Amino acid sequence: MTTGKPVLILQLRPEDETSDGEFKAILKYGNLNESDVHRIRIEKTGIPPLKLDNYCAVIVGGSPFDISTPDNAKTTIQKDIENSFRLFFDEVVPRDFPFLGACSGNGLLGHYLGAEITGKYSEPVGGATVQLTEEGKQDPILAGFPDKIRVLLGHKEACDQIPPGAVLLIRGGACAVQMFRCGNNVYATQFHPEGDADGFQTRINTYRNHGYFNSDRMEELILAVSTEETPYANAILKRFVERYKDS
Repeated sequence: MTTGKPVLILQLRPEDETSDGEFKAILKYGNLNESDVHRIRIEKTGIPPLKLDNYCAVIVGGSPFDISTPDNAKTTIQKDIENSFRLFFDEVVPRDFPFLGACSGNGLLGHYLGAEITGKYSEPVGGATVQLTEEGKQDPILAGFPDKIRVLLGHKEACDQIPPGAVLLIRGGACAVQMFRCGNNVYATQFHPEGDADGFQTRINTYRNHGYFNSDRMEELILAVSTEETPYANAILKRFVERYKDS
């Protein structure tokens, strides 16, 4: 990419290996260099004071935090992060500022917009086939994609319904709300557009005791994701960056 306003990347993963792997995957599939981005790991401090005008777009990754966890069981930092995002979205959403949230980013945005976030539509770690809606086929990020694409995912909670005022772009079988758009420029995916076999193998090892799957199945899951290819899911990142970088 060329120089200009950077893409702001906000990460929530406490573990260095998974955070660094996610960051490298975002750069790879977004066709970005480190000089093109401003990376902030907010899992310890929440979102610091920021000026959106200093950035061309925002990308938010995943995390082991669950919005649906009862408040009295949430850590102080999780509460700080959720509060930070509420304030952040108070600016992002009204301005229709370019935003792409994946997994946790999806839940945080969906919750802000008024969707119920529960474990009703959780999905096991691995590959899944999802389908573009008619609105999705018309969206500039997804235009020209096949009707169905493969994605990598794994989540204990999800949006129970499309957030009020949002447009469903991709639906799934076990979990209907897989990608939505708010306004013209604010996007979220339940799956991981930066996901690939190497990254998911690392996450399976890291989160084997976090309730995403039975730890006895770890080797089975690693083998299953090793054969997954998700070029269209990965292309979402590239297209998002191309649409907003230096625009």
